Amino acid sequence: MSGPKSRYIVFVLAAVVVAAIGATALSRHEKSQAAQPPAPPKIPVTVASATQRDVPIYYHALGTVSALNTVAIRAQVNGQIVSVDFVQGQEVKTGDVLARIDPAPFKAALDQAVAKKNEDQATLIDAEKDLVRFKALVQKDFETQQNVDAQQAKVDQTKAMIEADQAAIEAAQTQLGFTTITAPIDGVVGFRQVDIGNIIHTNDSNPLTVLTQIKPCDVIFTLPQDDLGPVREAMLRGTVNVLAYDQNDTEQLAQGKLLLIDNQIDQTTSTIRLKAEFPNTDARLWPGEFVRIHILITTRKNAVTVPSDAVERGPDGLYVWVIKPDNTAEQRPVEAESVSDSASIVSKGVAAGERVVVDGQSRLETGSHVAVRPPSTTQQEGG
Repeated sequence: MSGPKSRYIVFVLAAVVVAAIGATALSRHEKSQAAQPPAPPKIPVTVASATQRDVPIYYHALGTVSALNTVAIRAQVNGQIVSVDFVQGQEVKTGDVLARIDPAPFKAALDQAVAKKNEDQATLIDAEKDLVRFKALVQKDFETQQNVDAQQAKVDQTKAMIEADQAAIEAAQTQLGFTTITAPIDGVVGFRQVDIGNIIHTNDSNPLTVLTQIKPCDVIFTLPQDDLGPVREAMLRGTVNVLAYDQNDTEQLAQGKLLLIDNQIDQTTSTIRLKAEFPNTDARLWPGEFVRIHILITTRKNAVTVPSDAVERGPDGLYVWVIKPDNTAEQRPVEAESVSDSASIVSKGVAAGERVVVDGQSRLETGSHVAVRPPSTTQQEGG
């Protein structure tokens, strides 16, 4: 058989053979696929990179703001208040007039003392003239030495009286000065407790007002006695910076320096008291206020840090889950210490740049394949 018809038959036979081979291969591939188990799903995790940076090390405490000075403003003389020259809550400077007491009785006492001195000075002049005459007469034996001595005593006595008069004048001037009540320090005045027209006494139980100095101010706080050594070493190195935060520990209110460590440990609580001083120029710290204190003890240079959420504790100690370049998980033991709520320093086990899991660790096993999710806005790399 030859010709076009034979060629057609050959073509059909070849197509049938190819189709049969393809069907056989497809059948074998489907059987092979059916025999293999499906790949396990990737575990979704959130990761962060370990970073290398300088990390400040802080100790934390709860403290109470204390005024640098507190003065109860009281009268130093008795009398009627004729004016109150401050506004409650006002900030005043040293020497500012706070109130005035009726000065008339004290001015009269001063005038009387001055008049007494003038009188005694006139007496002294007369006595000194008599003494001169007596001395001249005794030279001529017209007067006795006894009378001269008596006249000399009179002169000396009058001089002493004049000195007493001068002291009385100064005392009267001082009493008159006390009728003007001034601020002894810079500060903020509190409530007015005595009104105009009232008689004020030096021994009144209630002061006129209380003046509080808040610029600068102090903060008193305590630390466990175990922290005493590092704090003392920090003070020996130089100024120890202290930060004051609000009660929620979210907003920084002021920056100051550690002023002193108390000279003994409280054995009942095993704590030590400390005092920090703050310039408080903006008056954000107020006496009696509770604040959170952060004391900068040292700065760890070039430390490797990871988010604190990445560090977990197991039967054999601390560990983290590290994501390798092929996106598989590896459980790795580490040596770490927490330095804040958000960051931990890893001294061994993780290198800078490696990725650690901060969320999704509970489903991981060594070798697990992961799908990395984007971090939330609250998660920061390396703390």
